[in-house]
Amino acid sequence: MEHISLPPGLLTTSMAARLCSVKPATIRDWVRRGILARAGGTPKRPYYRVDDVVAAAFAAKPCRPGQRGKAAA
Repeated sequence: MEHISLPPGLLTTSMAARLCSVKPATIRDWVRRGILARAGGTPKRPYYRVDDVVAAAFAAKPCRPGQRGKAAA
């Protein structure tokens, strides 16, 4: 369920995921890993700033051996 009266400049988890072309679980993972910070809301319905979401989408993500993604050069 989407929030109808969301303040300008803020996104829900699902809106942020659509903006970045990722799954909502990825947005929650970015928060858990410290790549993205919540801007308000409740623990079950957090809000994120648009600028923070865009920055997180382009941030370098640490990778571990065996993880899918770009191969180390």
